[in-house]
Amino acid sequence: MKLSLVLFLTTVAAVAQLRPVQWQTLPVPSTASFRGLSVVDDYTVWASGTDGTVIRTIDGGKTWSVLPVPQPEKLDFRGIHAFDASTAVIMSSGPAEQGQARVYRTADAGRHWDLVLEEKTSGAFFDAIAFWDSQNGLLGGDPVAGRFMLYATKDGGLTWQRVPPEKLPPALEKEGAFAASNSCLTVQGDNNVWFATGGAAVARVFRSTDRGQSWQAVETPLHPANASTGIFSLAFRDAQHGIAVGGDYAHPTASPAPNILTTEDGGKTWQPSPPSDPAGLFFSGVAFQSETVWAVGSNGVNFMTQDSITQDSITQDGKWRKQSDDNFNAIAFSSSGIGWAVGPKGTVARWQPVAGNPSAPAGVKH
Repeated sequence: MKLSLVLFLTTVAAVAQLRPVQWQTLPVPSTASFRGLSVVDDYTVWASGTDGTVIRTIDGGKTWSVLPVPQPEKLDFRGIHAFDASTAVIMSSGPAEQGQARVYRTADAGRHWDLVLEEKTSGAFFDAIAFWDSQNGLLGGDPVAGRFMLYATKDGGLTWQRVPPEKLPPALEKEGAFAASNSCLTVQGDNNVWFATGGAAVARVFRSTDRGQSWQAVETPLHPANASTGIFSLAFRDAQHGIAVGGDYAHPTASPAPNILTTEDGGKTWQPSPPSDPAGLFFSGVAFQSETVWAVGSNGVNFMTQDSITQDSITQDGKWRKQSDDNFNAIAFSSSGIGWAVGPKGTVARWQPVAGNPSAPAGVKH
């Protein structure tokens, strides 16, 4: 065999190994549009969405239970955080003046739900919820009277207190956050938290290193041209290295560049990433899985493999690759690397890495 042919076949094999297999869509007893996703471990996963829907599996996705919430008919639960198989907090997104800005909590696997927070201020709209640990968390909402609304809990979501508005920088004209995947707000470590915005003349990332007691607002290279454009999702690999994705959800195949941004200094500055595949895709969710980064949206899944992530940089040497055309709103991974994604019309999907190599692709196992 000629050397050139050997090199060609080797290259083809290497490319094939870099492209993960397709996600497997799982049957669930719901047709809700899911945007909330919380992965506790390889077996326990919660999801939430429209029509007051919350579902849970405790057997790795083989079976799912629908967990009814009292009188939730018009609520859209776009945010969820589960602590274990029994305890979870859910957040509904919608106009507060219509009774849709609420937080519920269960401690008995959804048999009973307690309403623990209801914001009735006109203009309030909840966007995302996140926890550092089993006690301490934050909830973020759109600006009211020129300041973003933030709420903190120190008892696992039983009670919530609004962070004083004056502790946050003023919002820009038309600036808001996006409740697309419960990941426009994210936490890391013991104290770090970030949330992202859009709709204004420039998309910004707000950062705090003291659990939201003080904030700095940082401008990014993304300059939205309309209210449907901005940063929709954030993820951090560690305290310094993070990624932001977004675009224009009203034009999901023609989002303005850059639709992917990275930071290497904890969110103090942001740089454009290499473009998505194809360029201009809208992404509503992003997550790290071992040494791979995944981005999902209404027009498919992109990923960046370990060969393109160096110790000091997430994207400088890499390229994004189109993995599938699946329509997902949110994505998350268990600590062992098993992937989960949710989307419209009852979509729940699972992805399994190779045993012993959490970055490598493999078929889904049952």
